[in-house]
Amino acid sequence: MISGTTELIAHLGVPTESFRAPLIYNPWFEAKAIDARVVPMGCEAEDYAAFLPLLFRLRNIRGALVTMPHKVSTVALLDRASAAVRICGACNAVRRDEQGRLVGDMFDGEGFVRGMQRKGRRAQGARALVIGSGGVGSAIAASLAAAGSAELGLADTRPGAAERLGDRLRDHYPHIALSTGVRDPAGWDIVVNATPLGMTDGDPLPVDVNRIDPAAFVGEVVMKQDETPFVAAARRRGCLTQIGTDMLFEQIPAYLEFFGYPAATADELRRVARLT
Repeated sequence: MISGTTELIAHLGVPTESFRAPLIYNPWFEAKAIDARVVPMGCEAEDYAAFLPLLFRLRNIRGALVTMPHKVSTVALLDRASAAVRICGACNAVRRDEQGRLVGDMFDGEGFVRGMQRKGRRAQGARALVIGSGGVGSAIAASLAAAGSAELGLADTRPGAAERLGDRLRDHYPHIALSTGVRDPAGWDIVVNATPLGMTDGDPLPVDVNRIDPAAFVGEVVMKQDETPFVAAARRRGCLTQIGTDMLFEQIPAYLEFFGYPAATADELRRVARLT
């Protein structure tokens, strides 16, 4: 039930037909008797810069979830941005603070790290290879650095992308060891596919799985299918793995904390979600 007291969390992006967040958040709000709802809002890119500040003038707005194509353009509209936002150049959560300022954060990487930690693996002191230096890869690299990884390897097929990400990481984490252009997964404690490889049948694997240490933790960001060929090959190798939807569910508790709602666990959210 939506009433005159309901707080709104806008889910901003286009197209809205594929949005899954309302099917996870809203059942959880209902189960916890929290008078709040996530509402998809299909704002076009050309209207977004004018729309976002007006949205946060509503009395009953609690925050916004931001997805494509607005993650990058949101950054210039913020009054305050987290280190993750500044490293990624993208933002996927916005709220208004006590002074009315727009505050932004990025939780894709936080979801990955939280999921890994729940599976018993720590980022602290680890050597992590992140294949893909786009938005999600940058977010994961930033969160791994924030969690205390000792070394990051960065790779991307776009010329200069990994190097630019490395420069931004050094600005915030000057003591972390960084190497770019690395695609050999041998010797790394954590190996992450942060590329679209696995979205389409017949895609090549992002790295040579036979070179991954069986004791390594292998993570995936592709959500089109639970077990991508990369994850399946890593499991056969003996690796502990994390699928793309794990990252999705693990980041939602971080969003809830950011918006000031009670704590949740990924398991609680999975139990009440209405994704099917």
